[in-house]
Amino acid sequence: MTLYLLSISGVFIIIASYLFVAGIRAWADRKKILDIPNERSSHHKPIPRGGGIAIVVITMGALWIVYILYPSVYEIKNIITFTMAGIIVAGISLLDDLSSIRNTVRFLVHGFVAIAIIWNIGFISEISIPIIGEIKLQFAGIIITFLFIVGLTNAYNFMDGIDGIAAVQAIIAGLGWAIIGYFYSHSLILLLGFVVTVSSIGFLIHNWHPARIFMGDVGSAFLGFTFATITIIGVQKDPILVYPGILLVWPFIFDTVYTLIRRMVYRENIFEAHRSHLYQRLVIAGWGHRSVTILYGILASVAWIPIGFMVWKIQVGYILTFLIPILLFLLLLVITFRYEKRYSRYSSC
Repeated sequence: MTLYLLSISGVFIIIASYLFVAGIRAWADRKKILDIPNERSSHHKPIPRGGGIAIVVITMGALWIVYILYPSVYEIKNIITFTMAGIIVAGISLLDDLSSIRNTVRFLVHGFVAIAIIWNIGFISEISIPIIGEIKLQFAGIIITFLFIVGLTNAYNFMDGIDGIAAVQAIIAGLGWAIIGYFYSHSLILLLGFVVTVSSIGFLIHNWHPARIFMGDVGSAFLGFTFATITIIGVQKDPILVYPGILLVWPFIFDTVYTLIRRMVYRENIFEAHRSHLYQRLVIAGWGHRSVTILYGILASVAWIPIGFMVWKIQVGYILTFLIPILLFLLLLVITFRYEKRYSRYSSC
């Protein structure tokens, strides 16, 4: 696909996504499929949810339309596996949006999907570490891949708690993967990254603060699964692509891991809804939804720097891969602690 054709297609998909989400919003309003605010919510009035259905349908539809037009360019096995697994993830998540599903059921389904991806597409079989060199993972790679797919699917869902944050992250990560797919001449990665980007732009118009519709689990879980699967597809071509798989969504991964560890240390129920993610704590401390979303978007975008070095096989990219997210996460912690302290001081006056 030429850049001209991609541009025209992108505009068309953005418009289609925008109109699709508008239709879902009207339907959700009529059917009273609303996100009702509670003490753990970051919004204050009922908002329709399920807008992520548009991202799922458009991604799947575009994938198969392009395959029909250019069948020789894509691996049908990967397309079928991604489609079936993606439908399962989106389906169980949609059920959770409509009527709450038990956590054990969701995790079992996500585990089944992860096994399907490993069986049909592959797994992270090796990693390259500066100074140490390449390390063959063998069976450990299967376990790491399983945890990565299940973990990112759920982490993305956990992080979809304020207006715009999940869509902005999807745009940044999707565009990053589209660029990587272009440089690696990997049509499936290019297509998935591109479609996720433009469909998320159409959704974001409705979801930017103040949001008129929420993505819902159906969209956030699907996006997490999609970015995890793109990574697994990528490492089959070049093991180095495991790093973009982490870097492009590192704010979501780091925030989730940190919050999970923190809650376990304080012996809190990790499966119970809460408002202790760093992005939620910033909102509580006085930051607006827009400000936090933009901050996380900037943090995610900086990851393009080491990815660029790696794509061009420049050694410093490996060092920056480890250094940049750690330093930026420490910066995020400092910002969060500082504003929480200031908020606490003002609220006690």
